[in-house]
Amino acid sequence: MAELTLSANDIAAAITKGLEGYKPSVEARTVGRVTEVGDGIARVSGLPDCAVNELLEFEDGTVGLALNLDEDSIGVVVLGEAESIEENQTVKATGRILSVPVGDAMLGRVVNALGQPIDGKGEIVGAIMRRVEVQAPGIMGRKPVHEPLQTGIKAIDAMTPIGRGQRELIIGDRKTGKTTIAIDTILNQRGLGVKCIYVAIGQKGSTIAQTVEVLRQFGALEYTVVVAAPASNPAPFKYLAPYAGCAIGQQWMENG
Repeated sequence: MAELTLSANDIAAAITKGLEGYKPSVEARTVGRVTEVGDGIARVSGLPDCAVNELLEFEDGTVGLALNLDEDSIGVVVLGEAESIEENQTVKATGRILSVPVGDAMLGRVVNALGQPIDGKGEIVGAIMRRVEVQAPGIMGRKPVHEPLQTGIKAIDAMTPIGRGQRELIIGDRKTGKTTIAIDTILNQRGLGVKCIYVAIGQKGSTIAQTVEVLRQFGALEYTVVVAAPASNPAPFKYLAPYAGCAIGQQWMENG
């Protein structure tokens, strides 16, 4: 049997080759632990520098939203399924405040309450991120309502006209046409330079899909953003959906 011999130069060359491209890095992260979890809410301790609306990351990659900042713990809303989250698991602070993509790149897209596309058209390119909650402008800094918003429904436009920038409540029993009024108003904005946002909360997924198809057929989807939080979504998504819709609209309000 041949004798196996290794020289010091061969060993050094092998070690040098193995170390090629190695770049050591050190990352400091604040880590807490889950003390209690139930009904989609987790109590977390050990994150004293956590901010309101900061995104936290659990061990399985699920993201949570810090809402209640108590003296000894944090109330975190789990943005996803909470079945795999257990007591004593680690939670990492990301330092990111809840934000959604905004801008003209959102037009024609269907997104969830976090601004993530769910229409199968790929990633949203060209959008910018905006915090969901920002300081609202003061009353004196707002432009008065001076321009009408035509709904296309003569009874409404004649008797109870709506102005651009005005809030209007559509209230009524189920199956009385509330959604129809909103959709007809969106369809009537074609060619008028109005950008529309339709936020669907708690509806069946099939109903939302039908609404999107109607907007597409009449050419209204090209100037509309649909934020969908169907009944199958966890409760936190339904809570965040209107905030996401408002954030998208506020970007256009401030920048045209």
